[in-house]
Amino acid sequence: MVKRVVFDAVNAVLANLCREFRELNSGHVATYIPPLARADPADFGMALTSADGHRYQAGEADKPFTIQSVSKPFVLALALTELGADEVFRRVGVEPSGERFNAISLDPETGRPANPMINAGAIATTALVPAASAEQRFTRILETLGRFAGRSLDVDDEVYRAEAATGDRNIALAHLMRAAGSLAGDPSGVLDVYFRQCAIRVTALDLSVMAATLANGGVNPVTGARVVPEPVTVQVLAVMATCGMYDGSGDWLLRVGLPAKSGVSGGLVAVRPGRSGVGCYSPLLDAAGNPVRAVAALAELSREFGLHLMHNPPSGAPTIIRPGLSDGPDEAAWRQAGGGTAPGDLPAWVAAQGELDFTAAEQLVYALAERLPEVGRGRAVIDLVRVTAVDAAAEGLVRVVLDRLTAMGHRIGFVGDAAVPFSVEGTLLASRSAAVEWARLPS
Repeated sequence: MVKRVVFDAVNAVLANLCREFRELNSGHVATYIPPLARADPADFGMALTSADGHRYQAGEADKPFTIQSVSKPFVLALALTELGADEVFRRVGVEPSGERFNAISLDPETGRPANPMINAGAIATTALVPAASAEQRFTRILETLGRFAGRSLDVDDEVYRAEAATGDRNIALAHLMRAAGSLAGDPSGVLDVYFRQCAIRVTALDLSVMAATLANGGVNPVTGARVVPEPVTVQVLAVMATCGMYDGSGDWLLRVGLPAKSGVSGGLVAVRPGRSGVGCYSPLLDAAGNPVRAVAALAELSREFGLHLMHNPPSGAPTIIRPGLSDGPDEAAWRQAGGGTAPGDLPAWVAAQGELDFTAAEQLVYALAERLPEVGRGRAVIDLVRVTAVDAAAEGLVRVVLDRLTAMGHRIGFVGDAAVPFSVEGTLLASRSAAVEWARLPS
């Protein structure tokens, strides 16, 4: 129940964004793949997964849809893991094309596609995945995307068949690259894998976990399994930042400032490196093929919560020092102050450091909720001695959670200059020693 307070507070942030932008009805659903034309234009779901594996969601975040082009960065990650950057980028460029996702954007000398995020580059990247057969290549891709998502994924066979039946332009791209020598393998086999790859079913919640795995240096924060090496995530995020939103990539990077990738079914992933991943589902698309509501909501999320990478690069130090008594005074100081010696007698003590933004505040309140008892009233200290700044979004989230926890009967004390915005009478403690004295009092 205590952790539920944190989940409800963050879910409410996402729910407010869904409510605010759900009525944005510009754009259109994709029609060139017939099953996609049946998508409900009213759907809008958002999910956020932190680098600690905490998952939040609102709207139609559990509704399945096909991944389409959002698969591209994750297949790129697989190819880079297997072959290395030199070999992959010998076949596929890394420059923004400035053209639509299905443009014939090939180097006139080498036939090399401009980047792995447009269709030509994605087909070439899929062909690079080492395998003895097309079936084995797709199995490897499906398993890798499942490891990114933290669960087994499957294919929408109807969408796959429609992709194959209507994919004339992709077929032409593959044969052009084959003729130019930039496509490895038989075009028909590669295309079959690519069409099935795009028809893999996911949800917005899945996409948030996949994005969070990139944010977490290649380790899935929900399962704890390493999916790809950390240097690979750096390379993938760089390509996503410059090329992931097609010919809208420059405007996206200017306004939102996060590595991202969209797809024509309405999916979108965005990554705050070291912090979190966001997944969205919204079938209405703009002229560039990006989901209208998701783009608007993430622009607002980035602005309100200071997520733009150029505005506030994440520090190398962790936000939360390990929750527990050792974060503040040591156990000897606790006993000297008269506290008990049994593990249950130790106070809940959560310490943070550096600048607190929204995602850092989520870590802080979640760590606090983990330490408070589920039954009865608890007493806890939030140690902000090493915190240098607290932004408005962080302050808002912490206040909401603390109001709910105190309403449940929990007592929260604060230490440090940064604690002033959160304190009420009797809770701002002059020093860590004073906090020890306060924490040992009966609840």
